[in-house]
Amino acid sequence: MPAEVTLLLQPLDRRLTVPRGAPLRDVLFPLGVEFPCGGRGRCRGCRVRVLTGELPVTPEDQRLLGPERLAQGWRLACQARADADLTLDLAQWETPILSDETPVAFTPRPGLGAAVDVGTTTVVAQLLDLATGHVLGVRSALNTQARHGADIMSRLEFALAEPGRAELTRLLREQIGALLADLLAAAPARGSLLDVVLVGNTVMHHLFSALPVALLAHYPFEPADPGLQEFRGAALGWDFAGAARVSFLPCPGGFVGSDILAGILATGLDRNDRPAMLVDLGTNGEIAVGDRTRLLCASTAAGPAFEGARLAMGMRAATGAISAVSLRDGAWQVTVLGGGEPRGICGSGLVDAVACGLEAGRILPSGRLVGGPTLPLAGPVELTQADLRELQLAKGAIAAGIRLLLERLGLQPVDLARVWLAGAFGNYISRASARRIGLLPFPVEQVEPAGNTALRGAKQVLCGACLLYTSDAADDLLCVDLGGRRII
Repeated sequence: MPAEVTLLLQPLDRRLTVPRGAPLRDVLFPLGVEFPCGGRGRCRGCRVRVLTGELPVTPEDQRLLGPERLAQGWRLACQARADADLTLDLAQWETPILSDETPVAFTPRPGLGAAVDVGTTTVVAQLLDLATGHVLGVRSALNTQARHGADIMSRLEFALAEPGRAELTRLLREQIGALLADLLAAAPARGSLLDVVLVGNTVMHHLFSALPVALLAHYPFEPADPGLQEFRGAALGWDFAGAARVSFLPCPGGFVGSDILAGILATGLDRNDRPAMLVDLGTNGEIAVGDRTRLLCASTAAGPAFEGARLAMGMRAATGAISAVSLRDGAWQVTVLGGGEPRGICGSGLVDAVACGLEAGRILPSGRLVGGPTLPLAGPVELTQADLRELQLAKGAIAAGIRLLLERLGLQPVDLARVWLAGAFGNYISRASARRIGLLPFPVEQVEPAGNTALRGAKQVLCGACLLYTSDAADDLLCVDLGGRRII
């Protein structure tokens, strides 16, 4: 019996030779196939369709896919091994990465610097010439930790048992190092890498910094050390940049990470004369509201519905995903990323579909489906009652966080000069649909997509537009110095 087998992946027309018995999870993850539950057989996010060859049906396949999908050849990749030659139907899931090319103020100095947005789903790195402030290159990749779970809580569950935490730390450090090495190799010779500034949510902050995460897994969800974490490249195994200073910016507290802190800097929320709001919509929804005199932040456990996880046919915003839905003359119209037949729906498409369902009377204000057990959209893609409940949980968490912060500051929605939406989901979501389902209780003209504010804020710190430091005072954990003005 041959020691290797051949996998043909369609429509990529890509042929791989892998060891017989290799887990499909290990083979397919580098190509962009997601494993939202960490490969535990709890969801259908990693399903693939067998076109030729045989993959035995597992108990998890039977439980989650049902007889009709099994007969069509669908299997859970996380439960399968390549024991024979196979042809698999595998859409090219390439995530559109939200980078940032916005110029930032800088203090010229020789050498190179890098800003890194350490996202739960994707990692984006930019290399900058510190003498000119110019971006020399951008690299991005699916966060390699995602093979152990698409959402924060799945990864925390994996990290609670050693060597899980050490493995997630290793994966993150090695991946960021590889992205930086690639950027340096492709850049003109302009000096050495001097500084790297990283931002991310509190869990990414702790995992990269090799900090204990047990306190983040249960109430009251307190970080072990939210402060600024500094390293030298050599200590992280980055031999190509051994002397570089690597700084993971501090977290304001709890699940409010340095990504929202960077967003505050990028939008100038702390410098506004009128109150404004910054909302980062995601699994861990983060919200900041205030002005130059006061700021309040909160995090909300929105769950992964905005990123397409835990939906019957959910996927991230990638090729084959329904990204937008509208009603035209009573007929459903969908936009599919990359064109062609839809194979799933992402968060922005979900919000649109529910808004349209409300308008068409197919969904009641309570969230109950009427006129059938599912809401067909296009091709095989449909919404179930459970999908609507997932969206209600996410929407309820964000809406509650917004309401509580406004009440705490004695504000009404109309008092806000602007509401910025950060991140990829916030950049692509329909503001009208978000208002229709009650996610964002603001007039459409009041809401503005802000792009990748986490990366932009990291660049501001890297380029010297602001200074961040920790204070010795216990009640003065985080200080930001902007042009000599201290914001606590």
